[in-house]
Amino acid sequence: MSAVQTMLDDDQVLLRVMLVDDHVVLREGLRRSLEAAGVSVVAEVGDGNDVLAAARRSQPHVVLMDLRLPGLDGIDATRQLREHLPDVPVVILTMYADEDTVQAAYEAGAVGYLVKDCTTAEMVSTVRAVARSRADLGNGLYLRGSAREGRPEPLLTRREVEVLQMLANGASSSDVAMKLFISAKTVKNHLAHIYSKLGATNRGQAVAKAVRLGIVRID
Repeated sequence: MSAVQTMLDDDQVLLRVMLVDDHVVLREGLRRSLEAAGVSVVAEVGDGNDVLAAARRSQPHVVLMDLRLPGLDGIDATRQLREHLPDVPVVILTMYADEDTVQAAYEAGAVGYLVKDCTTAEMVSTVRAVARSRADLGNGLYLRGSAREGRPEPLLTRREVEVLQMLANGASSSDVAMKLFISAKTVKNHLAHIYSKLGATNRGQAVAKAVRLGIVRID
């Protein structure tokens, strides 16, 4: 573990973050939120072509990267950082969470993936965990991945998605059990795992969250 990573085990150490997003107002809001939480925003970048040079100048502990950028997009900018500054981890912060985009981000070298409806506390805890090189990046409110393997860990299993899609289509728990040939207890267990991963307390919240993430759809 590097000296910087050892120091970051102490939550009082000032965490250095670089923001990459082409929306100035959004960057300003993110900077205020991060600084209020004790995080130092050492650079703000609005063009993908400027990411590498800015990271070299500012030496952030973590880069928060949007995907839709002028110049290089966030995927290519992440790949460039991974090639030239492999010790600077990238966390994607975007509105997009479809499977192909998540996969591409992790293949490019991102170590975390946040959706923009996350809270400031979730964002700060994620970048701190990444800076400390922790493998477990959170509680399912954002998509997680393995930096070693370079591919995403699915937020929900295939069966959990199947159960949640049926609920989104109006099926009851008993309908799900009957159609999938599983017990009511198994359905209950699936729901418990789904709620935990999505940070939900009921099926309505779980469905709404999954729709926003593009996991299920309402026909």
